[in-house]
Amino acid sequence: MVRRENLVHLFIGHDIIGPDGSSRKSDALQRLKKEFLCKTTLDFNTDTLYAKETGLKDLQEVFLRIPAGSPKRMLAIKDAQLLKEDVRAYLLRYIAKPHPSLVLVLDFIPRDPNDKEEAKFIFALARHARVQRFRESRPVNTFELSRLIEAKRAPQALYVLKQLFESGQRPERILGGLRVSWQKDLYSRMELKKRLRLLLACDVDIKTGRIEPSFALERLVVYLCSLDKVAH
Repeated sequence: MVRRENLVHLFIGHDIIGPDGSSRKSDALQRLKKEFLCKTTLDFNTDTLYAKETGLKDLQEVFLRIPAGSPKRMLAIKDAQLLKEDVRAYLLRYIAKPHPSLVLVLDFIPRDPNDKEEAKFIFALARHARVQRFRESRPVNTFELSRLIEAKRAPQALYVLKQLFESGQRPERILGGLRVSWQKDLYSRMELKKRLRLLLACDVDIKTGRIEPSFALERLVVYLCSLDKVAH
């Protein structure tokens, strides 16, 4: 009996951030790339779409692309729980008989365990996919954000910041949480002063309306991740 190749992969749940700031989902995606794609043409054969911004024509266009110097391409669709109805219907038809040159990865974060339509969609996808489960519920707080900043993991820190905004956290509470978490860490006086100066500048930008709060905080996170640590 010929073993059927797994061309559709389903990530279910929130990402898991390790103590070193590493992302379990990113690691899993990298393993799939090594398994299916040629290293020399990896960048040419990888596409990422975000479900909320993806229409049916956008998806079909990517599906029609031909691999460059490799037998396969890879498409990762982030936030697959936000796929539009027509895209969902198309994908359910497609995954029953996927194209042999395309590896499809659907990154799905369930929104409501009581949503029967969403559960039905996930179940239908899982029948034709290799499923990897991640954290089903994720604690999102400024202490986790501070830990990722300390580890200089800017992409993961920005992801947690996005989750804080989506959970309804106000900018001033995020800034206050960062300040409290810094006081618990053993920073030198000079380093703490540097961080507080950046935090104050961000707070002023937000309160005066010079910069959108989300952008001001994203910029703060990037600045903090790039700071050189001052010796005690």
